[in-house]
Amino acid sequence: MNNTKKIKKNFRTIDLVYIALGAVLIAICSWISIPTTVPFTMQTFAVFFVLSALGGKRGTAAIIVYVLLGAVGIPVFAQFTSGIGILLGSTGGYIIGFILMGLVYRLIVHFLGKKLWVEILSMVIGLAVCYSFGTVWFMIVYAQANGAVRLAMVLGWCVIPFIIPDLIKLGLALALSWRLSPVLKIQ
Repeated sequence: MNNTKKIKKNFRTIDLVYIALGAVLIAICSWISIPTTVPFTMQTFAVFFVLSALGGKRGTAAIIVYVLLGAVGIPVFAQFTSGIGILLGSTGGYIIGFILMGLVYRLIVHFLGKKLWVEILSMVIGLAVCYSFGTVWFMIVYAQANGAVRLAMVLGWCVIPFIIPDLIKLGLALALSWRLSPVLKIQ
């Protein structure tokens, strides 16, 4: 009985609805792909938007729900993929890195307050953490399957082509969430 009260105190019903909607938004945006040499999805846009619009606690919970949905086989990842195999694959570290991004965002905004410059700073640092974790993960998994690979090569494949598009998505997500915040009235 005591644990039930604790859960109710931490997440109200409306919080659970927002978390579910956030996870769905991330899934839908992960399916939106811009075909180029390295395909770009709107997944990071959704992660940024969910964190800013829902806040660190609910936003991070939405990211965790999204990752768990994909882990159990619901096709929520890019190109309608799913499963533990995707998460344990070479690019799975970037997906798991979204959780770290949410935790970094939550920590920084908690201590410095929800101001625009704080959100920008926390998301840029969170993105760097996501890139770092994902790159190390990629190098380990790739090395096990194909042999060692240089860091510069992995950065050229997995990070450098995404920096500018991800920063543009960050700006768009923040602009949209700040514009919608009076309408959504998410407390």
